[in-house]
Amino acid sequence: MSRAFDFDAPVERRGTDSEKWLRWADRDVLPLWVADMDFAAPPAVVAALRERVEHGVFGYALPDAGHGRAVIGALERSCGWQVEPDWLVWLPGLVCGLTVACRAVGDPGDGVLVTPPVYPPFRRVPSLVDRRLQVASLSGDNVSGWRLDIGALDTVADARTRLLLLCHPHNPVGRAWRRDELEEVLDFAERRDLVVCSDEIHSELLLEPGRPHVPLATLSDAAAARTITLVAPSKTYNVPGLGAAVAIISDPALRARFQRAMAGIVPHVNVLGLLAAKVAWTEGGPWRAELCDYLRGNRDYLAGRVAELPTLTMAPVEATYLAWIDARGWGLPDPAAHVLAHGLGLSDGADFGAPGYLRLNFGCPRTTLAAACDRLAAAASAAV
Repeated sequence: MSRAFDFDAPVERRGTDSEKWLRWADRDVLPLWVADMDFAAPPAVVAALRERVEHGVFGYALPDAGHGRAVIGALERSCGWQVEPDWLVWLPGLVCGLTVACRAVGDPGDGVLVTPPVYPPFRRVPSLVDRRLQVASLSGDNVSGWRLDIGALDTVADARTRLLLLCHPHNPVGRAWRRDELEEVLDFAERRDLVVCSDEIHSELLLEPGRPHVPLATLSDAAAARTITLVAPSKTYNVPGLGAAVAIISDPALRARFQRAMAGIVPHVNVLGLLAAKVAWTEGGPWRAELCDYLRGNRDYLAGRVAELPTLTMAPVEATYLAWIDARGWGLPDPAAHVLAHGLGLSDGADFGAPGYLRLNFGCPRTTLAAACDRLAAAASAAV
């Protein structure tokens, strides 16, 4: 298939301000850890930013109707969700949205449920705003499949639980929760009278052709009334450093609580972040389609290479560009340190609440991924 965009082209990130590549800048390490792809952003985004920079004035920015239409149009195209403009609350980042949600719902000492293994800020944020972290782990594994454990959620929840943080699609296990699974989550939230903050930042990165994302808030009017949905262009269009996200909250009272929790703490989205979000969501569709196809190829290549290593398993990746690898078969206390010694920088599963696992970011040119797989194979060989 001919491509309009070249995802094989390497982009030199050494010597730049890249957190990803600076971490081991003095060593021969391929860094495939943080969720930051090694692809240039869509050309339309780059061109719009270049033109805006030439303007030369970078004052305070506010989203206008055009920014709102960009979000609304993207959601309607990708998953058929019809969102009203006044439901949108702009934020300078998705993790900021998680923090605000924890501040907005309940009181100090109230419980916040999380389902590890999960994106580290889910586990870190509640205590930063005087909330009680309540852990109800996913069930399953890389072989049998990962599942939300409603029984565990019911067991852990108590009379002071107020909020559930849902990762959908899930980082790091790669699940895109099905409608029936989401209906079980909604039933649980209704029984317990919980607000659900649903992180849907990877919702445009479903890798199964023809399978749409199902936002939790679209299940029913009742679901929407108790849901804070967080979206951003950062992961899909590789603009995380520009800091722009949106909370979608249809219930006026819940939205007012969320906005009060922002007051005096959360800054406006910066002018370049707003522009990148608008252009990505309005003009980035063809680029995203080719990206997902390329990532699908990377996923399949990586899965094939991992399958050759009997001491490792990899979860099926339905969405995201993140592979969840079980290295507990190595019997090592620190698999991340072990692969690092073989020149591969991966995320430590302990940070997600699952020691013995590794997370690998395959959002990179195929040649980089092949070199990473060679290093992973060498690490596996040395571990046995």
